[in-house]
Amino acid sequence: MPQTVLRNAFHVPAPPSAVLAHLSEPSSYVGLSPLVVAVRDVRRAPGESRFVSVERFRFFGFVKYDNLIEVTLRATGEAVEGEVVSPGGVRLDYRFGLAADGAGTEVEDRLTVHAAVRPLLWYAARKAREVQLARAGILAGRAATLL
Repeated sequence: MPQTVLRNAFHVPAPPSAVLAHLSEPSSYVGLSPLVVAVRDVRRAPGESRFVSVERFRFFGFVKYDNLIEVTLRATGEAVEGEVVSPGGVRLDYRFGLAADGAGTEVEDRLTVHAAVRPLLWYAARKAREVQLARAGILAGRAATLL
């Protein structure tokens, strides 16, 4: 299955423990991705959460499509990682590596995008990169609420 890896590193002015707690909570992902408008069906187990995330796409400015994706989220002491399974044969493996950085946290956001066919991979990777870059600013903007 074709794949591509996307990386972005950025600073969040909040301690790693606060960033870890925020990224470990499924409800935090609403708005953390500009596409995610809801999280539902949260199932928690020791060391792991599974949930359905609703991604809203707009085509031609007025056609709305809600893409329901299955998300698995695991938190370790130094990272939050997991998998996303989307209809149409798109999968994402993600990892937010967290490291203390002065008065805050250095976040390494790594996404591996998989798709059954290359045109779908290109589209999914382009959207994932847009979300990844936006997420850096959104998470940094939320820092004051994480303290």
